[in-house]
Amino acid sequence: MPLKELLEHLEQLANASLPLWPVPAGARARLINVSENATYLVEAEGFRSILRIHRPAYHTRRGIGQELAWSQALAADGMVQTPPPISGVNGELVQEGHAPGLPEPRFMVMFAFAHGRQPDENEDLTAPFERLGAIAARTHLHSQTWAKPDPLERLVWDADAVFGPKANWGNWRDAPNVTPEIRDVLEACEALVCRRLAAFGKGPERYGLVHADMRLANLLIEGDATTLIDFDDCGLGWFLYDFATGISFMEDHPQVPALRRAWVKGYRSVRPLSDEEESEIDTFVMLRRMALLAWIGSHIEAPEPQAMGPHFARNTAKLARDYLARFR
Repeated sequence: MPLKELLEHLEQLANASLPLWPVPAGARARLINVSENATYLVEAEGFRSILRIHRPAYHTRRGIGQELAWSQALAADGMVQTPPPISGVNGELVQEGHAPGLPEPRFMVMFAFAHGRQPDENEDLTAPFERLGAIAARTHLHSQTWAKPDPLERLVWDADAVFGPKANWGNWRDAPNVTPEIRDVLEACEALVCRRLAAFGKGPERYGLVHADMRLANLLIEGDATTLIDFDDCGLGWFLYDFATGISFMEDHPQVPALRRAWVKGYRSVRPLSDEEESEIDTFVMLRRMALLAWIGSHIEAPEPQAMGPHFARNTAKLARDYLARFR
């Protein structure tokens, strides 16, 4: 279904579903973002909330509940500042709705509105990244001790999840403008990333439950406080993957080396990080960058991938050449 038509149906679903939650009469939902999910700002006089309509076949109802359980536990234990989900009138956090024109029902979650502004990649992000490093470290400490649901129905963010036959976001080779020359460079990069990740290992001090999407779009800054939102991609992965997600789509920005130093400083203020681990950060940056290339290819109807599509493969290949020159 074309994206424009899909969004028309989802807007109908969003507004028709508002009575599932205790929102004021007359509230309306307005689309503010479309990525994996469609996100709406719900407004009425004196009231604001956020409604997330889930992409089908991405998470189970149980899996979404596990995401909410972890984010609420992190907030309750003082590890992060994140907006709470709002229970429906039936007491459930995860609701389900269907609208004419949609081939399947959709899961939905409503969140309290969080104040703050999304940071911009062209402002000085050194201080926010130092805070983000500390936030990431706290989530990792928490993930090591939190009693995870069994079975854990969350995504995995390892090499097979990015490069394997059932990759979460598809095959990066299908992304726009992956020329034969670029493909050769990226295949060499993929092989090196996989070798280094295998050597790095998945020990419990390095691998566990991670947010997996700490990019600028999921940060709200107000003064010195940072609110972390959108745990939708949380799952099992390497802890250092969270730094790589923090510089998503801006891996080649001139201030990234400074952001890396700031993030590491903040991280080490909370949790140990060895020099060996720090030296492997570039591997996780390339893992994430190639995952994003695949994401662009599999989400090309959305505005953000369309805007980045013309140049993303070429710039990814440049990053890959630099990585190969350092580590091969």
